[in-house]
Amino acid sequence: MIEVEWWEFEDRETMAREVAGDIGFIIEKAIETNGKAELALPGGTTPVDILETLATRDFPWDKVRAFPTNERIVDEGSELSNYEMLERILGAKGANIEPMIDHSQHWSTKEAGMSADARLAGFSWPVDLVWLGMGEDGSTASIFPAQMLDALNVPRGRRAIGVTPDPMPAEAPVDRVTMTGPALREAHTMIVTLSGAKKRQVLEKALDDGVGSTVPIGRVLAEVEVPIDIYWSEE
Repeated sequence: MIEVEWWEFEDRETMAREVAGDIGFIIEKAIETNGKAELALPGGTTPVDILETLATRDFPWDKVRAFPTNERIVDEGSELSNYEMLERILGAKGANIEPMIDHSQHWSTKEAGMSADARLAGFSWPVDLVWLGMGEDGSTASIFPAQMLDALNVPRGRRAIGVTPDPMPAEAPVDRVTMTGPALREAHTMIVTLSGAKKRQVLEKALDDGVGSTVPIGRVLAEVEVPIDIYWSEE
């Protein structure tokens, strides 16, 4: 039985402050214990407010290593790149942001997945934090319902694969690389952030269904071995 605790907020601004504060504590504890903090962070636009709030904190940022839980296979400098977003916000503070792929290369989906897998092997697993978001369809990272078995049914040591979403998300209709289900579970701490009544309903059902869930977030969380903190805002 997984251990879940919900933290509820009226708005995203309040949630951003609380989540940033908790991530800050995780970073400080990891640096104090191990001399570094290693973080797997979500991409897209939803986490930006939290990351910008986190970036106001005074850390030894050079001891922070972070990478996206998923990435779009796009050209170097693309505004769709999750690496570019993390680099702009946290890299500017001195954090070491590691790309999942070399965006100057033209990769096939399979090649990109293999490259990302090799790059993630350079981190100390389990990492200090895996932070997940969730789509209204129950997707997480770039694990989508139609392709979730490809990302879940992999050997434990396989940490990334290439995926072609079907259907393609309208906001970013490109192939991706994503951390696999087993890799997403390799964390000392796991958090999930989401907002709105619809997403909460999807997540609650996914948690109730457990290993029998038909959506990626449910299947990923069902086998997590550490407590999960879920941060939810009404709007």
